[in-house]
Amino acid sequence: MLYHLLYSLHTQISWLNVFRYITFRSIGAAITAFLILCILGPKFIRWLQLKQIGQVVRADGPESHLSKQGVPTMGGVLILAAMTISTLLWADLTSGLVWLLIGISLFFGAIGAIDDLQKVTKGNSKGLSPRGKLLLQVAGASMVGLYLILHPEYDGRLAIPFFKTFHPDLGWWYIPFTVLVIVGASNAVNLTDGLDGLAAGPVMISGSVYLIFSYAAGNVIVAQYLQIPYVQGAGEVAVFCGTLIGACLGFLWFNAYPADIFMGDVGSLSLGGTLGAVSIITKQEFLLAIVGGIFVMEAVSVILQVGYFKMSGGKRIFLMAPIHHHFEKKGWQEPKVVVRFWIISIILGLLALATLKLR
Repeated sequence: MLYHLLYSLHTQISWLNVFRYITFRSIGAAITAFLILCILGPKFIRWLQLKQIGQVVRADGPESHLSKQGVPTMGGVLILAAMTISTLLWADLTSGLVWLLIGISLFFGAIGAIDDLQKVTKGNSKGLSPRGKLLLQVAGASMVGLYLILHPEYDGRLAIPFFKTFHPDLGWWYIPFTVLVIVGASNAVNLTDGLDGLAAGPVMISGSVYLIFSYAAGNVIVAQYLQIPYVQGAGEVAVFCGTLIGACLGFLWFNAYPADIFMGDVGSLSLGGTLGAVSIITKQEFLLAIVGGIFVMEAVSVILQVGYFKMSGGKRIFLMAPIHHHFEKKGWQEPKVVVRFWIISIILGLLALATLKLR
């Protein structure tokens, strides 16, 4: 709204020309989302406490997590509100990609909200059935793949990091590939969200990397120079990534150890699905496995643990999965696990940016 209202006046007021720049609007979007979280956070936390919408701790989880029982959850509602409001203020609302990202973030947030509310009302950690949750996720992700494959500017070709000319074309198989990426990212972030600040930090770092990639992909000159796929309109995705960064940064203000609020599935499912969608839109799908390496590690640890447990008749690879609980069981304090995972995420983010020149 600000973009459409103020930039239209730049012929009369010259300094309003600054609203044409994606970099300026991305920064403005990030700051706006951060301020929304900081202003509304305390009131939202008190409201959740009043309504007794609190965390339900796993019965088989670490004993140190028993103190988290009843801490306000569903903070992802606030994250989504900040992202949506800030996007509407700063982005070019004629962009279909912007509306696609708003839609997928809210859709996956709705899935998470249903899951969270069922946990609260039932009083246990089992919410929406895994099959029901997966079907809804697949449906939402399929719409993203269908929209893009039907878009005249898109095709089913993939961009592989470290390779300049290898671009396999999936054709209509691009839709199930899109589903795999978005649903996989959504559930991976959901598995990561187990410690105070653990999920929000890497999501913010991943969002920062994709802000850079989306800006580069949306500029034909920069895209050609860096030899990455040019995606018309991807520049506005950078503004959306700015809201993601600002919202996660603001949420960390209240989610840092010891947390005053948790994001819940409404936050983790939505943020993961959104990152997956951004990677698809920017044609940097495989890069998500690098920049989101923490999420991959968490998901793989669960797959390995469950698979080995069934095959070996009850034996375990890790003391507990996801892997962040393994380190807790080894005696690491929660803040140490979180900060070290953040450090790894930063290194992976830098490695992902290095791929811009390693092609």
